[in-house]
Amino acid sequence: MKFLSKTCLYGIRAALLVASMGEEKKYVPIRRISDELGISFYFLTKILQTLTQNNIMSSYRGPNGGVALARPARDISLMEMINVIENESGFDSCILGLPGCGERTPCPLHDDWGETRDRIVSMFENTNLEELGRKINEEGFRLAM
Repeated sequence: MKFLSKTCLYGIRAALLVASMGEEKKYVPIRRISDELGISFYFLTKILQTLTQNNIMSSYRGPNGGVALARPARDISLMEMINVIENESGFDSCILGLPGCGERTPCPLHDDWGETRDRIVSMFENTNLEELGRKINEEGFRLAM
């Protein structure tokens, strides 16, 4: 089972940084995001391009350019971001990586994983960038080392 890739984690962290800045449609330079999060500028640019192509971020070129959230932060769930970046999140696969795992031919962890997976998916579906951005600002949660 694959959980969340580095690409996905970086995309979420970048979007959270922008969301924590609070101003919708304020463009943040990619270099600033890269520097603040300690992520390679070129790798981050590729990730943000994917988010832009899928209407999570918007981008603007020029001297005051950068990226911004394409929609209000409250309308962007973590699950949407995961689905866009990962294409396949691994939440539908066997925890042990066994093909065909299911009710008829379960692995030893099938029942426990099903319950845990459902809780994780629910958390990602019901958590949006606005509430996490607020936690970053109000409770001092961090996004970088």
